[in-house]
Amino acid sequence: MSSPGSSFVQIKHEDLLFYENCGGGSFGSVYRALWISQDKEVAVKKLLKIDKEAEILSVLSHKNIIQFYGAVLESPNYGIVTEYASAGSLYEYLSSEQSEEMDMEQIMTWAIQIAKGMHYLHAEAPVKVIHRDLKSRNVVMTADKVLKICDFGASKFLSHTTHMTVVGTFPWMAPEVIQSLPVSETCDTYSYGVVLWEMLTREVPFKGFEGLQVAWLVVEKQERLTIPTSCPASFAELMRKCWQADPKERPQFKQVLVTLETMSNDSRLPDQCNSFLHNKDQWRCEIESTLERLRKLERELYSKEKELEERERRLKLWEERLMERSNMTPSPTSLLMERSNISPVSKCGTK
Repeated sequence: MSSPGSSFVQIKHEDLLFYENCGGGSFGSVYRALWISQDKEVAVKKLLKIDKEAEILSVLSHKNIIQFYGAVLESPNYGIVTEYASAGSLYEYLSSEQSEEMDMEQIMTWAIQIAKGMHYLHAEAPVKVIHRDLKSRNVVMTADKVLKICDFGASKFLSHTTHMTVVGTFPWMAPEVIQSLPVSETCDTYSYGVVLWEMLTREVPFKGFEGLQVAWLVVEKQERLTIPTSCPASFAELMRKCWQADPKERPQFKQVLVTLETMSNDSRLPDQCNSFLHNKDQWRCEIESTLERLRKLERELYSKEKELEERERRLKLWEERLMERSNMTPSPTSLLMERSNISPVSKCGTK
């Protein structure tokens, strides 16, 4: 499927009054600014060049997708201009004391808003889009607490199954994206499950681990984020479905929305969820215990790698010494005997 043409409003750089830096998106820094001629507060993502992000945003229109106003096409001041979400990112909110007031109604409202935005991208937009970098930092909040998905710098137009390079942030990335395998829209479903986990636990996913460590744990060890035992079963089941290793086993966002609607009608769920949210001290230790187990696993791997490196170093040293003694290219048999510390034996069994 070909992408649409670059038809969007061109905004003059001189028509923007820049205020403070309000964060970094993929491939660019984001600033709060005033669009002078429109007397409108906006967000401007500064770029080295205009890429497909402007092209993608220009065809999108949904209440849970950040609104695109136009782009600055003057070198070297390239930028994308969007609505400004004054309440910051979902990540910032979940890290604040305000998040302690969250209840099931708030989580369900936001879970549905994000799912609706993603369903629009995958199934209703003029050109279907895989976001590829869905995470709490890329979900922003308006003053009236409406969530909007932003930062399409890593996104691609969807054409059945698409081959991708590694993009995104490892704790939120599906295994197939980490491995640069062909991907479908359900790579975003995996990321959605992580965002849902963030809202329920108010914890940082794989806290304390470097990106490549997370990649190894997710791909090689099939590790997933810990779902506390007291987490309501319906939320736990939805997250596990989102994190299936086989992309085909993950739900589409249409199915996610049906599941959330069913959960919303469960009269028992609010009490279960609120009890879980307000008793974090009782289950946080489960997450910490898993992180410690994973750290131990990573340390053991590091130790084994060092042992192998040392063994290879010794083998190389033995070969070099043997070469020096014989002053000739050693045969494979003599090298094997040197490594194994075995002396030649005559046919009759005497040395």
